[in-house]
Amino acid sequence: MDNTPTLPSRFNVRAYFILFNESQDAVLVSDELIFGNAYTKFPGGGVDFGEGPAQTVVREAMEEMKQPIEVTGHFYTTDFYLPSFFHPADQIISIYYTARMIGEQQFTDAHIAFDFKQRIYNEESFRWVKLSSIREDIFHFAADKRVAAMLAEMF
Repeated sequence: MDNTPTLPSRFNVRAYFILFNESQDAVLVSDELIFGNAYTKFPGGGVDFGEGPAQTVVREAMEEMKQPIEVTGHFYTTDFYLPSFFHPADQIISIYYTARMIGEQQFTDAHIAFDFKQRIYNEESFRWVKLSSIREDIFHFAADKRVAAMLAEMF
């Protein structure tokens, strides 16, 4: 029997944004239902063909939150092997950007984790987490945990 691990056969490029709320000294997180399970992550999603990662986060903010944002800088790109949590044939490359809201906040923010209205597939709620409370164990995915550790170290 061959016990050689199966390596991924494709890359899955993801782009996320770290949206700061300076007046609350907080960062936005996304609580999502994915395949029936609840996960906390940074907002963002998959890079489409013909799209740059920075364009992805702007598009994702509009699609998910109806919130115009502006990318203010690159924060982190995964620098370790990261197999997909959901699709074993994929190797994840995650790119994180800092961003700021353009105009007033357009989305409703939750005050508790997993504040879902209907508990339907792919439902999402957003909440502000104080920078002083950011910890790796809040997040479920390895790249988000790394970014949370970096933020905790900075703040």
